[in-house]
Amino acid sequence: MKKTLLATAIVGALGASAAAQAATVYDQDGTRLDIYGRIALGIAGGGPEFNDAEQEIDNGAEFVDVFSRLGLRMSQQVTSDLSAFGHLEWRFRADERRSDEAFRETRQSYIGLKSEQYGTVVGGNFDSFYNQFVSKPFDVYIDRGFEFAGHPIQSRGDSIGYYTPDLQGFTAFLQLKHYSERGQFERNQEPDFELPEGGEFVTDKGSVVAAQGGVRYAEGPVTVALGFVDDVVRGGGNGEMLYGLIGSYDITDQWSVRLGYEGRDNSSELGGGFDTVGLGGTFTTGPWAFNVDYYNIERDDDSTSKAWSAGAYYKVSSNFDVFAEVADGDAPSVDRDTTLGDLTDNVYWLTGARYHF
Repeated sequence: MKKTLLATAIVGALGASAAAQAATVYDQDGTRLDIYGRIALGIAGGGPEFNDAEQEIDNGAEFVDVFSRLGLRMSQQVTSDLSAFGHLEWRFRADERRSDEAFRETRQSYIGLKSEQYGTVVGGNFDSFYNQFVSKPFDVYIDRGFEFAGHPIQSRGDSIGYYTPDLQGFTAFLQLKHYSERGQFERNQEPDFELPEGGEFVTDKGSVVAAQGGVRYAEGPVTVALGFVDDVVRGGGNGEMLYGLIGSYDITDQWSVRLGYEGRDNSSELGGGFDTVGLGGTFTTGPWAFNVDYYNIERDDDSTSKAWSAGAYYKVSSNFDVFAEVADGDAPSVDRDTTLGDLTDNVYWLTGARYHF
């Protein structure tokens, strides 16, 4: 009961539930179509003054779009136990006029079948199951501040997955993503071979299937999950396995704390090994919600980082909320020589408002 109340409070304060705001366009004879979305605008500033190549960059304030989107949810009841569903969602730029890219990204596009008895099968372009079932307790920020693996990891397109129904609190999941080179061109062709417009050469990474899976336990105030991701090079990883053990506990109807570990083996060729420990919490009261998180990130082939983030959110109405977030992905160590300027250098900030429909 506590878990349900706290989750409802967080969702209400953050205004993050598209399902709650969705408008039902059609609902008859077991077939349903909902439309939902949000227009989100804000001002962002700060962050690192130099990139990885030590080149200076402008980190001044800017009026920005904050992940505005438009989506459709579809479902049809096939039998008393089985339903078919589809989901389509686009991102658009709300902060400026761009007639050539009204919708700049197909964020999600998938279909599936759900059985209350046998589980759910999903295929297409969807959020990583690892994120949905393992790292989700820390994924509470609108923009920056989340340091564990998020929804794109070895997912978002050409994927198929399955997860079981709730089995006395346990849910197991497995997902596969296919990286294909079908239709691309070999490099060892005649010397004067010209790549056709829009064509691509075959890479040295090959056709690859990346797997991820794990198990989550959620019962009462406790949620804990263990998962893995085959973090292949084709998907931006280092070719090694990533593991995570992350959990949360609802202390009261208003307080929730979270603790997690995530690590990836080091590659002899690409490096990229790390061990990350995160600790955080959420507090809700009335229309307010607050998040605070801290991470220690130890890298095998680079320096250790200490990251922190915080956010405040206020629900003005059922459809409108305002927010402010700050985050530092590489905060300095604190000692008696540390100044306020040291602590505020490179801190990213974002404030704005969102209208949900």
